[in-house]
Amino acid sequence: MDDDMDDDVDYAHWDEMPTRWRDNDVYGHLNNVVHYELMDSVINRWLIAEAGLDPARSPSIGLCVESRCSYRAEAAYPATIRVGLRIGKLGTSSVRYELGLFEGARLLAEGEFTHVFVDRVTRRPAPISGAARSAMERLVVA
Repeated sequence: MDDDMDDDVDYAHWDEMPTRWRDNDVYGHLNNVVHYELMDSVINRWLIAEAGLDPARSPSIGLCVESRCSYRAEAAYPATIRVGLRIGKLGTSSVRYELGLFEGARLLAEGEFTHVFVDRVTRRPAPISGAARSAMERLVVA
């Protein structure tokens, strides 16, 4: 991915997350787990604000069944990370989120999270429907 490209075309939703003092590791850059925290936080903030998820009460919840991250450049505290979010695949009960982490125009990392939505009690797959599906459809980018 070209660092100078118009990234707004590639992602349907944007969020900003500040780094914290503790995010730097002994090597002086953001520890690799921070990238996953940022991605997971942006996904869940979006689910709560746009898709109607109530983490404590919704009848179905999304469980992460797969994730990955490809690191492209270093960053360090203090920084504000722009996170682009889109949906690469929306199934009946699963969704693959695709994310890009940027510091300014510089691509830091690209990642994916796959959630399978399940019934909160039985943990059996549950269809994504209603407001959640409508919100997710708006993030699907071909």
